[in-house]
Amino acid sequence: MNQESQLLEIKDLKLHFRTQTGVVQAVDGVSLGLDFHRAVVILGESGCGKTSLSKAMLRLLPRNVASYSGELLLKGRDIMPFTDEEYRRNVRWVGMSLVPQAAMNSLNPVLTVGDQVAEPAMLHLGIGKLEALGIVKKMFQHVGVPVDFIERYPFELSGGMRQRVALAMALVTSPNLIILDEPTSALDLLTQANIMNVLKRIKHELGTSFILITHDIATSSELADEVAIMYAGQVVETGEAREFFPAPLHPYSQMLMASVPRLRSDSDPMFITGQPPSLINPPKGCRFAARCPFRFGKCDKEPPIFTKGNRNVKCWLHQ
Repeated sequence: MNQESQLLEIKDLKLHFRTQTGVVQAVDGVSLGLDFHRAVVILGESGCGKTSLSKAMLRLLPRNVASYSGELLLKGRDIMPFTDEEYRRNVRWVGMSLVPQAAMNSLNPVLTVGDQVAEPAMLHLGIGKLEALGIVKKMFQHVGVPVDFIERYPFELSGGMRQRVALAMALVTSPNLIILDEPTSALDLLTQANIMNVLKRIKHELGTSFILITHDIATSSELADEVAIMYAGQVVETGEAREFFPAPLHPYSQMLMASVPRLRSDSDPMFITGQPPSLINPPKGCRFAARCPFRFGKCDKEPPIFTKGNRNVKCWLHQ
């Protein structure tokens, strides 16, 4: 993929947090790219740095940041040198926006959902409330929320409807990229399927690109054009979804896929033994080595990365 064709390019992005026990390397040298009108799914165990990566992209940083560096190219322009005010005005909710994990926690219980979805449009597009509410109605139609819900409060909506409202809020300023952080984790299976169908329709109708952060492999495969596997603060494998799902390359990716129950299989789901390494003092070599059944001497000495066709994999087995 060449740079001009890419909506987003991440180069060696790092986000480390300062804690009482040491510096946590939550995001440690992540590089990733995304084209226009595409969806990349970031998969991995809890605690691997997926949500921290989304915070790094949107610059939603806590006070205990120890280091924050790298390159973030949005439509070919490096946005990392932006001041916080420039980032707020030109990137967050304009170039890319976020659908958080728990919609109820991000919605104000004393404001109607219509007013809350209209607010980003009023602030970033410089329009009045009536015009903004007109855009809100169109967004509600796109995400499958009845227009008369515009006067309702968050507690009057179901979990699935609240998640759709959060999606409408992310779409209201028409950003090219939406980051979805576990958007279906608190929903039942039927509602999860409905939300994924909404996302696929929006991708087709509006041409929106998505970064879907999740640990739900089965659900994510519905939307994914590309897959990135994250482990211990690093991306260990990337590739086209149609190539990755039938044949993952990294041992961690293979074990992650083997952990998914299958209807048409006689074998039991596999579980990954051991624990992820501490991100305060991670191993010098491959971070998965301690849990890998194919581990050999070279794995402990230096972290590998190889390109195999149009796929990248951090594993010495593919040297």
